[in-house]
Amino acid sequence: MLQFRRDLDLVEHLDKLGYDEFWCGEHHSSGWEMIGSPEMFLAAAGERSKRIKLATGVVSLPYHHPFNVAQRMVQLDYMTGGRVIFGSGPGALASDAHTLGIDPMLLRDRQDEAIGVIRRLMRGERLTVKSDWFTLQDAALQLLPLQEDMPFAVASQISPSGMTLAGKHGIGIISIGSLSEEGLNALPTQWGFAEAAAAEHGQTVDRKNWRVLMSWHIAETREQARAEAREGLLRHHNEYITATLQRPGARPYKTADEAVDKTAFVPGAVATIGTPDDLVERIKSVLEISGGFGTVVGFVHDWANPENTRRSWDMVARYVVPEINGYLAGLRTSREFVASNREYFNRAREAVMAKITENPAAAAALKVTKSPLLAASAGNVPDLDQASDGVAPR
Repeated sequence: MLQFRRDLDLVEHLDKLGYDEFWCGEHHSSGWEMIGSPEMFLAAAGERSKRIKLATGVVSLPYHHPFNVAQRMVQLDYMTGGRVIFGSGPGALASDAHTLGIDPMLLRDRQDEAIGVIRRLMRGERLTVKSDWFTLQDAALQLLPLQEDMPFAVASQISPSGMTLAGKHGIGIISIGSLSEEGLNALPTQWGFAEAAAAEHGQTVDRKNWRVLMSWHIAETREQARAEAREGLLRHHNEYITATLQRPGARPYKTADEAVDKTAFVPGAVATIGTPDDLVERIKSVLEISGGFGTVVGFVHDWANPENTRRSWDMVARYVVPEINGYLAGLRTSREFVASNREYFNRAREAVMAKITENPAAAAALKVTKSPLLAASAGNVPDLDQASDGVAPR
């Protein structure tokens, strides 16, 4: 119960910090990821947030009847005021498919089939479909999505299947394989799969609808970030990635320092453990490698404790997001203009002094007016020492 509440607290926190999207997925085994129904979780999150978009990351379509998925997503769209993004996948955990008795070889084809059906239902079509794993008989949704065009996205790892599905259906992508060196290196060629499939099926894809998953922990200094993340990272890698998932090529780390070094500080490392400037540099690098995409999605891994995790997200919102999104460019241009054109703005100071010297009482008071808290616009405050030299005594 506490974990669910803390996750909901995090959504509320991210909403207040101005993040654009929150994603959560569907998992039924492994003992580490607890949310079995992202729709139920996001419905609760919708009541505790105001503006952040709420995305299923992802619904494992082969595990569900497509009509039921469509109905749940439409209901969620209404319950959240039109803030839903529908992300789908074939099912990431082989243990989930095994639990449900589904052959892993069928998962991707079933996801493809389900997406096509769900999109037609959400356009208001009435369907009769007899598949080898579901049946629809004169089926139509009673309610269409609140959004005119609910955003769709599919998960993509290293293989072409996710990108190909996105291109075939003309929908968005979230690249989750970018958490590994292999996945990051594959980004330059991945987009080509989407474009090729889109051309084949008469669709279009747009890089602004491409989301790339990245991993980080941020603090004021690299040393502090390392100290906060090291023990949780070691446990996450050794107990989950290596011992539970038994990811090919993964080996347990011997120490927490080794975990941090090999995750974030060796050639080919894809995570960032450091300062906001380090993350800015990493995001710009991934943008360059990939050729460009629309959204960075940060992975919530709980390497650090809840307090330091929230602090990390706060620092990203304060320092990284404005830099990457270009919010600071106009401010810097304005500051530079003011600093570089003093000959014009000094006239305002002269105007203030002219009015002071016209009044003998004000001129006398000027000699004792030395407070830096003078209630005037900073740009117009006269140089009182220089001005006093020109004031005649009474």
